[in-house]
Amino acid sequence: MIFSSFIPITLSFCYHVAAKGSSNSLAPGQIKNLVTFGDSYTDVTAMADGGTVWPVYAAGYAHVSLFPFAKAGATCSNNLTDRPFPSVFESQLPAYFSELANGTVPKLKPEETLYTLWIGTNDVGVGALLTGGGMKGVSLVDTVACAINWVKVMYESGARNFIFQNMIPLQNTVLYAADSYPNEYWTAVRNTTDWNVVMTEFTQTGNKLQQLMLEALVPSLKGAHVGFFDSYSLFEDMLAHPAEYLNGTAPLNVTGCSHSCVFQLNEPTSDTGACTIATGAARDSFLWFDELHPSEQTDRNIARQIADIMEGKDNRWMSWLS
Repeated sequence: MIFSSFIPITLSFCYHVAAKGSSNSLAPGQIKNLVTFGDSYTDVTAMADGGTVWPVYAAGYAHVSLFPFAKAGATCSNNLTDRPFPSVFESQLPAYFSELANGTVPKLKPEETLYTLWIGTNDVGVGALLTGGGMKGVSLVDTVACAINWVKVMYESGARNFIFQNMIPLQNTVLYAADSYPNEYWTAVRNTTDWNVVMTEFTQTGNKLQQLMLEALVPSLKGAHVGFFDSYSLFEDMLAHPAEYLNGTAPLNVTGCSHSCVFQLNEPTSDTGACTIATGAARDSFLWFDELHPSEQTDRNIARQIADIMEGKDNRWMSWLS
């Protein structure tokens, strides 16, 4: 499964001066391949942003080959949160190792390949931890530990360069907002304020656990280059400074979404609902595509950050732990 993408940059972006990331960057020209794991935020075939998803843009901006394994709906492990989607450990990793063995994925040089994981959105969300969908006794600690274990598994297979992307502030998506409405992801009665508070706790606590667990693991990964990408803070910056990231023709919007569908309570989501859909350049005025997913313009912003990292540039959202 190979995506070689060279997408011209036609949009201008404005960024703050680097203030957060560490300077232990990759060497310019070092990275030739990007291998991605995760959920719909990273799945290049589901196109959950309504257009092209960030890994394709990132590979194009940095002129690297893309090997995508992320799948929409995924959690880290279905043994922890039982969802009918291809999880990282039960589906994506086996697919990667199978394609590596049969030659679909060529043997990649470790020093030239960057591996990324962006997972957690579904682990903590509806149908999983938020709504009691975890297996008996499973907590946030377990789902985070599972994600950290991905680094160890990939390292033992020969991988050496890693980006671990933390969870975004999901409480700011429409689905988990305090003033949310019935939508395609949830039409049953719920306490939206409670969901918003709990999701805030999940994302902030989960991200801190991720950082601490990674820091504890890194000393055992001799020769590895492990980076912690602060997606949460990047999204907070986009929420606070939309004019620096969004450039559509409609008024800038960080609270609604460009593809909004309002359902009646308990209405089957197979129905269409009452939808308001932005089209054309107006779509790039929105931070969110729908009630859960970032917009394509947001994905371009994410891609630019990841591409800069692959090109060996310092990045304010990236902290190299080794």
